[in-house]
Amino acid sequence: MKLLEVHVLQTVVPSNLNRDDTGSPKDALFGGFRRARISSQAQKRAVRVAFRDWPLLEPSERAVRTKRLLEALLTRLSDLPEDRARPAIENALNSLGFGVKEGGASEYLLFLGNRELDRLAEAIRANLEALSGEVKGKKKTDVSPEVKKALEKVLDGGKAVDLALFGRMLADRPELGVDAAAQVAHALSTHKVDREFDFYTAVDDLNPKEETGAGMMGDVEFYSATLYRYAVVDLQTLLENLQGDKELALKGALAFFAAFASTLPSGKQNSFAAHNPPLFVAFRAGEGLPRNLATAFERPIRPREDRALSALSVEALVREWERFDRAFGPLQPEWKGAINLTEAETGTLPLVEDWPTLRGRIEEAIKKLLEV
Repeated sequence: MKLLEVHVLQTVVPSNLNRDDTGSPKDALFGGFRRARISSQAQKRAVRVAFRDWPLLEPSERAVRTKRLLEALLTRLSDLPEDRARPAIENALNSLGFGVKEGGASEYLLFLGNRELDRLAEAIRANLEALSGEVKGKKKTDVSPEVKKALEKVLDGGKAVDLALFGRMLADRPELGVDAAAQVAHALSTHKVDREFDFYTAVDDLNPKEETGAGMMGDVEFYSATLYRYAVVDLQTLLENLQGDKELALKGALAFFAAFASTLPSGKQNSFAAHNPPLFVAFRAGEGLPRNLATAFERPIRPREDRALSALSVEALVREWERFDRAFGPLQPEWKGAINLTEAETGTLPLVEDWPTLRGRIEEAIKKLLEV
């Protein structure tokens, strides 16, 4: 497997970046102790938002996850009368198995590349007459095999980088699915945590002077943590998902690295402002098997008065890295490097001073691996 791994240690101040259904910050048991946790899904969402907002990718290189396909296609066919375009779109989506419910939303979230949507709109335009019949629903749709084949042909992933990285699962049409090239681990604290509570009150600004009580009160759960975050990209699968476009695969892998290492979910940030950059970012690229180094923290890092938790965590991570290298060997070939902003000793791990240099080392490795 040709891979790019990212290892991040990031200390965040008191925060609630990723909540469960009760509003509590997510956690998990690991090594027998309660740990802070940020879900894989929340981190992927932050990466996709960065792709869009920074921006790291062009709109044509991204996908959209939505139930509002009908609206998206109507926008693309806005030059047609809506009373002709709407039934044609509904028949097209029903024939593809993307049932449209009353109100215009699809049955479930669908992940389609923007290029796929553009081409789907053009396929509907080209077959407008054939798709203009009565809308009968997903199971009774009356679309000829030729038209259905023309519609299905456009659903090839559309060279959308986020779709290529995170994949697409369609329960009703598994043959249109895309295997994800990226795997993202749940972030875990390197130490045990206990949740804390912030009791708050809000004052009514127009309270008469004799009324001193709060206008409202409540509490918010939070914790602070040094998080270990890990992700790996299968570069060969990424290249295949992008239809062999090596330049786009290189751009996508670099965009993923930048976005994953630099972003966190945004839960409760208005209350906590936990905008803490990572203190340690390392990469490992080459051919071989991926390694999640979370086992470095199976025994929780214990606080010490004379050392920062982040530095102790970096040293534990590097020891685990070297231990696995001694036991199983490095990647063949292998490129690796890191930025370390802690006081930790990092052994033989090559260090760089700044982000552009680290990005350059990664770009060099990926170019070799993908033969760009």
